[in-house]
Amino acid sequence: MRDAVIVDAVRTPVGRRKGAYAEIHPGDLTAHVLNALVERNDLDPALVDDVVWGCVTQVSEQSGNIGRVGLLAAGWPTSVPSTTVDRRCGSSQQAVAFAAAGVISGQYDIAVAGGVEAMTRVPMGSNVAGGRPYPDSVHERFGVDGFNQGLGAEMVAEKWGLSRTQLDEYSARSHERAAAAIDSGALDAQLAPIEGVLATDEGLRRGTSVETLSGLKTVFKEDGVIHAGNSSQISDGTGALLVTTSEIAKQHGWTPMARIHTTVLAGDDPVIMLTAPIPATQKALAKAGLSVSDIGAFEVNEAFAPVPLAWQAEMGASDDVLNPLGGAIAVGHPLGGSGAVLMTRLVHHMRDNGIRYGLQTMCEAGGQANATILELL
Repeated sequence: MRDAVIVDAVRTPVGRRKGAYAEIHPGDLTAHVLNALVERNDLDPALVDDVVWGCVTQVSEQSGNIGRVGLLAAGWPTSVPSTTVDRRCGSSQQAVAFAAAGVISGQYDIAVAGGVEAMTRVPMGSNVAGGRPYPDSVHERFGVDGFNQGLGAEMVAEKWGLSRTQLDEYSARSHERAAAAIDSGALDAQLAPIEGVLATDEGLRRGTSVETLSGLKTVFKEDGVIHAGNSSQISDGTGALLVTTSEIAKQHGWTPMARIHTTVLAGDDPVIMLTAPIPATQKALAKAGLSVSDIGAFEVNEAFAPVPLAWQAEMGASDDVLNPLGGAIAVGHPLGGSGAVLMTRLVHHMRDNGIRYGLQTMCEAGGQANATILELL
């Protein structure tokens, strides 16, 4: 039976909104990581059966199938196809799952999966353009006028009894861990910096503390707990993974990093919206025949601080294995690119530290989540 392995994973440093990538087209960001895979692995791009690419806001410069645009910008042969996936924040994690399924089924021999989001140039929500994504029947079903992730984060904090101090302590820790990862060189092997533009993750705010965060005004509720400092940063970035089978990797002289062991999906209440990583994790572990104690590193996307903290309260994972390199609160969340960025961080961390199993999960608008278990090879 065919398997699916990650041969390599690479990402750009994550840029701040209106920061280093403000003048770079998302197609060119995509091209940069695609060609990084080519250079790092002596890959002939003509051998790639598909580029499966995640992107959320597919309008303006991210319209027209941004995966295809990116490979054309990279100078890849016109024979290489691409498709662009939208599963909200989990888009590029889903792209990896689709690539793995294609490889295992034999539809692909070699695939590239990843995603991009240039939130500076294509603002979040610009694809709605004054429209109403949900019909009246959906609003009536759930008894709400609209769905709001920030209010969902407030609901999660209230449901799990998470105080603002707890959220701010977690957020400060995210910055501390991200700074330590940068300073130690732990991220160097996964990065493809754009020369003269950005060498490392731009969003990190060194010296962030509970005291500095305590002065920030809440955003979604006047008496709430969610503010800019315990929420993910609006960002620009991209990542790409080379996926094939163990046998084909051997034929090309590639040494795989990890096997894509298990991929699952889950849905939950779309009003509270951000809780689906909990059932997704439970489903992935059950499907894999593993327990929380078997997993040496968890990447739980830090869309808002209550998300990983509520997940941790339910799953019982220890602090040291949860987002060990920091997360989106410290370095940013480029929507459709984040799944690939997180998986790149995870698989390199597993390799560098001899961790057999790692699990990644992300909340997604509409009350969904992906979960993926990787196994070190």
